[in-house]
Amino acid sequence: MDNQSEQNHNGENTESAIPTTTTTTKPVQPPEEDTSSKLLAVKSRESAKYCWVCFASDEDDLEAAWVQPCKCRGTTKWVHQACLQRWVDEKQKGGNMGKVTCPQCQTEYIIVFPNMGVLVLLLDTVDSFVYKGCPFLAAGIVVGAIYWCAVTYGAITVMQVVGQKEGLAVMEQADPLVLLIGLPAIPIALIVGKLIRWEDTVLAFIRNYIARVPLVKYILPFRVDVNPNFTRSENDLPPLTDPFSATRVLCGALLMPTIANMFGKFFFDSVKSNFHKTVLGGLTFIAIKGCLKIYHKQQQYIRQCQRKILDYTEANISTYLRRNPRE
Repeated sequence: MDNQSEQNHNGENTESAIPTTTTTTKPVQPPEEDTSSKLLAVKSRESAKYCWVCFASDEDDLEAAWVQPCKCRGTTKWVHQACLQRWVDEKQKGGNMGKVTCPQCQTEYIIVFPNMGVLVLLLDTVDSFVYKGCPFLAAGIVVGAIYWCAVTYGAITVMQVVGQKEGLAVMEQADPLVLLIGLPAIPIALIVGKLIRWEDTVLAFIRNYIARVPLVKYILPFRVDVNPNFTRSENDLPPLTDPFSATRVLCGALLMPTIANMFGKFFFDSVKSNFHKTVLGGLTFIAIKGCLKIYHKQQQYIRQCQRKILDYTEANISTYLRRNPRE
């Protein structure tokens, strides 16, 4: 039994003497070849050139010329020389001296031209001077044409108002400076006179003062019967003045001497002086035209004040809308 116990004791010592092995897992390092290939791919993408005009890369056309014309960074800093030339041509719109800037960073492109000699430089200067001076020359021609048209119109008006022989005699005896200033002033004076709307002043005076007289307001057509069921403020009433029309003012002013001459011959043919005849005819025309215009404006005012909106019923539709269709 002692031998058996010794063997057991020796076996326990032997088992305790055997070291126990523990397994530890280490992280798997990637191969150096994969890391280097990824770095090369990133560097190749960063160094690649992409044209921001046609969106092509340097691999698409190996022989294309590239340029970095501005302060942009990244993929927008490179552009094809040919693409940028076309883009600059579109921005300059046919000219070759205009400034062109980058649409991203607003940097002005450095555009240089080859030296073509003194003659080409002189021709470019002359061409630029003519290009800049033509608008002023055209404006002068237009102003001169308008001036001489005004002079011609003034001379015709003088002969029409005074008489052909008398008008020629007056212009021959007058000083040339007076003619150059006075004749073109005639159409200007007529246009300025046409801009004076004296009918509105007379109509406002009649509405405010004369229409309040008991007898006059029933005799003259200035009575306004407004529906008492609704009231309208002064701001809602139609304005006195008509909308401004430049063509109407111009035509009315320039035709005034001719119309005055016609009225003078028709109503005052017994007057010997052609000048007095034309003046009386013009005053008569202005008075008749003013009275008719005042009457027309007052009737429009009355019609506007008596306007009302009806109910949308079948009777009103058949009475008004179907009888007076409006598109």
